[in-house]
Amino acid sequence: MEFKNDVLQGLRALPKTLPSRYFYDAKGDVLFQHIMQVEEYYLPGCELEIIENQSKNLANKLLNRSTNWNIIELGAGDGTKTINLLRCLQQSGVNAEYTALDISPNVLEINKENVLEELPQTAFQAVPGNYYHTFYDIPKNGSHNLILYMGSNIGNYDNVGAQIFLHWLRNGMNSQDYALVAFDLKKHPQTILKAYNDSKGYTKAFNLNLLERINRELGANFNLEQFDHYPYYEPVTGTAYSFVLSLADQEVDVAGESFHFDKYEVIHTEISKKYSLTEIEALSKAADFAVVDHFLDQQHYYSLSLLQPNG
Repeated sequence: MEFKNDVLQGLRALPKTLPSRYFYDAKGDVLFQHIMQVEEYYLPGCELEIIENQSKNLANKLLNRSTNWNIIELGAGDGTKTINLLRCLQQSGVNAEYTALDISPNVLEINKENVLEELPQTAFQAVPGNYYHTFYDIPKNGSHNLILYMGSNIGNYDNVGAQIFLHWLRNGMNSQDYALVAFDLKKHPQTILKAYNDSKGYTKAFNLNLLERINRELGANFNLEQFDHYPYYEPVTGTAYSFVLSLADQEVDVAGESFHFDKYEVIHTEISKKYSLTEIEALSKAADFAVVDHFLDQQHYYSLSLLQPNG
C-alpha cells in the first residue's frame, strides 16, 4: 500500500517523481550489483580502498572508548564492503556485533549469507523494513554503537534533507556513539557524469526496472521501449540528477488511474549530491555533530567521515 500511494502521489506531481528507494526489488538488487562493478562507477572502489587502508585508524578511535561495539548499518545492501570493515576491526581488537537494516528482505538474506560465510563467529541480526521505522527500535543502551551510512547514500538527499536526516540520526544515538558516513566528494564533472551513465547500460536498466516493477506490482502498462534514462550533473551545487524520459506522447494506466506523458517529459527518480570537506563540516555542525576525522582515498574522491554527537 505504501508503494502504491508513493507511486501515485509522485506521478500526480509536476514534475513527476518516483522515490529512488523503490529501485531495490530482487531484479534491482542484481542490477545495482552490476553497476557497482563497472569501471566508471568509482564509488565502491574508493570506499573499499578507504576501508582497507584506514580501518586500523578507525579501530584505534573506537578502542579509545571500548572494545565492544555494535555495528549498525542503515541501508546495508549485500554486506560485501562491510565484511572487509568488520574483518579489519576484529583484527585490530574490536569485538564487533553486526546489525544490518535494509528495505529489501532479499538483499538482507544475501547479506547474512555473505557475512556468516566470511566471518562465521560474528553475531548477526537482520532487520528488514524502512530504517526510518526500525532504527529507533533497536536497543542501544549498555553498549557503544557505530552507525554506518555507507555507499554515499546521504547524497540521495538535497541539503535540507541531508540535515534533517543527520539530525534524525543524532537523536537516535547515545553520546558515546559514533556515525561513519560516506560522502562522495566534488571532482571533475565528467568523472561524475560517467558514473551515472555507464557504457554497459546498467544504470539505464536500473532506472527502467522501476517502471517494470510498477507494471508487475500495480498492474500498470508502461511500455519500457517508449522510455529512456537521462542523467546530468550540475557542478555548482554538486548535484547529479537521474530522470526517466518519455520518448512519445502517451497515456499510462497505473492502479486504475491514467497518466499523460508529453513527448520528452521526465520523471525525476534520483539525486546524488557531492560535497566538499568544508560542506561536510558545515552540514555536520548544523545537525549537532562534530567531525572527528575524514578518512580519504588517495585521489580524494571520497570520504568516510567519522561523526560524534555534540553534547
